[in-house]
Amino acid sequence: MRAVVYSETGGPEVLRLVERPVPEPGPGEVRVEVAVSGVNPTDWKARSGSRSDQLPFPEVVPNHDGAGTIDAVGPGVDASRVGERVWLWEAAWERADGTAQEYLVLPERQAVRLDDGVSFDVGASLGIPALTAHRCLTVSELGPRRLSPGALAGETVLVAGGAGAVGHAAIQLARWADARVITTVSSDEKAKLALAGGADHVVNYRSRAVVEEIRRLAPNGVDVVVEVAPASNAALDFAVLASDGTVAVYTGSELELSVWGLMSRNVRYQFVLVYTVPAAAKAQAVADVSAAAADGALPVGKGAGLPLHRFPLERAADAHAAVEGGAVGKVLIDLG
Repeated sequence: MRAVVYSETGGPEVLRLVERPVPEPGPGEVRVEVAVSGVNPTDWKARSGSRSDQLPFPEVVPNHDGAGTIDAVGPGVDASRVGERVWLWEAAWERADGTAQEYLVLPERQAVRLDDGVSFDVGASLGIPALTAHRCLTVSELGPRRLSPGALAGETVLVAGGAGAVGHAAIQLARWADARVITTVSSDEKAKLALAGGADHVVNYRSRAVVEEIRRLAPNGVDVVVEVAPASNAALDFAVLASDGTVAVYTGSELELSVWGLMSRNVRYQFVLVYTVPAAAKAQAVADVSAAAADGALPVGKGAGLPLHRFPLERAADAHAAVEGGAVGKVLIDLG
């Protein structure tokens, strides 16, 4: 089978296409014939050595997300799963084998049934973005731990960077759960994408009146902020949060906060790393994301606010370069 691998950290050029034996599933595992592999920022960051220049394995297949069909199961797995369409999550987390290969073996719980009406493109676009968004929307002390229609009714959610993959998923999931969604973007083109994704209101954050506009839209304040740039947006979030509001941060670097001002309103800051979310919360997120996808709430493509950028497996390096370069939308690698 064909697989993309790297054995040293560096730029996209360290990725190379190789032939490997088709793997056999062990106890509790399934083998998936991968149709589409999804690329996320975390994939190129791991490859580049931005977190560590020491690889945990001699050879690594990149990419956490994907979708395909189970074609074999190991001991202890129900044989009826053979032929099941699935979406994959965290395939490469603390493992040597991600989704950038024609066949992938992984624990069966990480291969989740994909409803027959949901495309592999959607399946490969769930994973990290949707699970991260779900966690961000369910960490408020006063909010729900599960998402479903009506779960966020009456809540106002502010999504920073609504044209990004996590921002897009947060908009879709929040709207599926009946929240009112405001999002910030940096251009008219991204505003169109955010509206197509389902946002109720879009505010260009380059506007000098961004705080005033959000306060006009949410005079009682914002209940939850899904935050991609906590340092840059600290003053904005402070200005628009409701009392008992929550800022859910899923990326960023250094952050300085006005503690008393936030404390006086009982504001909560929650930092989110999807890989280390508690197991029970992760299982709930997987179930809710699957339900939302089955309901048709998580479409992809430009018309749904998430343009797709496609590459064949032999151009995996170009796919990684596109994500690293800030491509707006979702980058997919076709294997099927």
